[in-house]
Amino acid sequence: MQPSDARRTPPDFVQPIPTGPYRGLNPTTKLVIAVAEALVAFTVRGWTGPLAVLLVLATTAVAARLGRRLVPFVIATVPLTASILLVNTFLFPGATDVILRIGPFTPTWSGLEAALQATLRVMAFAMSVAVLVLTTRPDELVADLERRGAPRGVTFVIGATVRTIPRVVQRAGEITDAQRARGLDTQGRLWRRVRGVLPLAAPLIFGSLNEVEELTMALEARAFSAAGRRTTLRVFPDGTGQRQLRWAAALLTAALIVLSIAGRLAFLP
Repeated sequence: MQPSDARRTPPDFVQPIPTGPYRGLNPTTKLVIAVAEALVAFTVRGWTGPLAVLLVLATTAVAARLGRRLVPFVIATVPLTASILLVNTFLFPGATDVILRIGPFTPTWSGLEAALQATLRVMAFAMSVAVLVLTTRPDELVADLERRGAPRGVTFVIGATVRTIPRVVQRAGEITDAQRARGLDTQGRLWRRVRGVLPLAAPLIFGSLNEVEELTMALEARAFSAAGRRTTLRVFPDGTGQRQLRWAAALLTAALIVLSIAGRLAFLP
């Protein structure tokens, strides 16, 4: 290697700036897009909001080459979506369009429609978070927000939220391996797997609380609450095009919400 090449090559601990049509966007831009997608999914009435968001997310996932990395996030929504489907389909208030009678239970078409719409909203929200988490490093997002002058408390909450999902998945895997090493049976039939969840819940919860306490002490030791603005050493690419994209996402989201409240978005009621 020539001396000039050595000077151009960054050290191993320096993370390269992501590239690509979506990965290369500024971290704040990706955060704004994710928040806009979540708001549209939950506030725009009918099928229009969640279906439009899922279509955008599918296109983004293909562009970012996420592929199977989205599968754990989809699986994580199964307990919630299953309960939504069951409760709304069988216990939807005021519905009279019965599908069929199963003993004391009477599933209705209105309940099924509401359940499917709610499921799509949850899926759209989960996917918007997943795409953000899988394409944006938490420290990069926090650094860019601090550079823009965001309060430290806000950046900490956002950074901790982005870190939560992958960290919980990692910790759950570590606890599962440790429990198996001690003879806990977490494989085989469904009942055995259900029984294996309970011994995992307590270590996961208490471990997460302990980690929060350790993180708080570490931040205070590094003058987290000190006055003054911290110096940001790393600046991420940004420009007029991305600023316009952020404003466009915010304004389009506000317009869709207003039109939905006014009843003007009736493409898919």
